[in-house]
Amino acid sequence: MKVILKKPVETLGSYGDEVTVAGGYARNYLIPKGIAIEATPGNLRQLNSEKEAYLKKAAAVKAEAQKHADKLSEVSLSFTKKVGEEGKLFGSVTAHDIEVELKAKGFELERKAIHLDEHLKTLGSHTVEIRVAPDVTAKITVEVVAEETKEEAKEAAKEESE
Repeated sequence: MKVILKKPVETLGSYGDEVTVAGGYARNYLIPKGIAIEATPGNLRQLNSEKEAYLKKAAAVKAEAQKHADKLSEVSLSFTKKVGEEGKLFGSVTAHDIEVELKAKGFELERKAIHLDEHLKTLGSHTVEIRVAPDVTAKITVEVVAEETKEEAKEAAKEESE
């Protein structure tokens, strides 16, 4: 079934694209949710008249998203985790951990916007990509450092007192 997308769909296309999808997918999901309309000559004419206004609005949204991404790119997060004798982390830093820290710094993001191939399981500095909008991404630095053990804390206190 041919439909015209009224909203961008990551796996199908962007606004105004005419795509062919399964009939059930169109009738049961895309059309009822307002994501697409059936591709008829009348709907195509109507869409062409609305397209210019949509593109202007999309450009404004993209510019705003870019400003947000620029602010986000300046952020650096640090996580302190317990480490074993061989330098291996107990646990990992997940997208949820990053989301919580970003919210604490005033950035409201959905967890699915944080793109991690896998959880951060090593010490050091990592670059994490965040999708602010479909065509706008920001990269933040996430630092994973070792938590001081009790022995290390005692040694540090002993050295300071000497």
